[in-house]
Amino acid sequence: MNGLRWIAGAAASLAFAGFATPLSSAGLEHRTDYSIRLAGLPIAFASFRSQFDDKRYTISGSLKSAGLADIFSSTRGTTEVSGVIHRASLRARTYTVSYRSGKRGRDIDVAFRNGDVVKASMTPPRKLPKNWVPVSRNDMRAVLDPISGLIIPADGRVCPKTLPIFDGESRLDLKLSAKGTRPFSTRGFKGEAIVCGIRFIPRAGYKKGRSDVEYLRRLTTMEIWFAKAEGANVYAPVYAKIPTSLGPVTVSATRFGE
Repeated sequence: MNGLRWIAGAAASLAFAGFATPLSSAGLEHRTDYSIRLAGLPIAFASFRSQFDDKRYTISGSLKSAGLADIFSSTRGTTEVSGVIHRASLRARTYTVSYRSGKRGRDIDVAFRNGDVVKASMTPPRKLPKNWVPVSRNDMRAVLDPISGLIIPADGRVCPKTLPIFDGESRLDLKLSAKGTRPFSTRGFKGEAIVCGIRFIPRAGYKKGRSDVEYLRRLTTMEIWFAKAEGANVYAPVYAKIPTSLGPVTVSATRFGE
């Protein structure tokens, strides 16, 4: 995969593995849909369903490539995370991802206990290059999965804060900084969104010196916007932007809870 497709994939991963908004009432379902675009042209769509039952939650999502992305190879994927609400936060117990791109595919399974990774598997396993930065046991302590990590309780700080993320292969920090508010509207929501600058800080589980990873690491103009889901009393992303040489890759909510 070349650098641009990796960057576009990073934006798709935000929607695929991060943008979901749960309801706090038992037996209710919340739907969130996203459009992912490169320079205004569609490259993927994602959809999520979230359910809560007392102190337990389950969030499931699907992603499908479209438009320009299908010219290279058709990509489809599903993800699911389940866990418990602990001290006004979401704490995962299991996190899974399954995706297929063309003839290739991969399945990821992660199990957590009290915020620590106790088991992680990838099928088929990746062939690691010599300059691979390995993930240590310390890297997998006190971490968040990509879905629960981007859902922030309404009484907590949205930004600034640092989110320690483990996605089953890579360990990274997402460093959020406050940039004010902006109006945002979509089906199911109209109001102010909290704007955060976002920095990508790779920690482990990546190829050292890889140009696309270094490009993301150096970027200082990425943004992510959070809106409040009133029924759930949480904030979740409704918009994100990653600049590239061919134009911005954007992820935008087309439905937020309606």
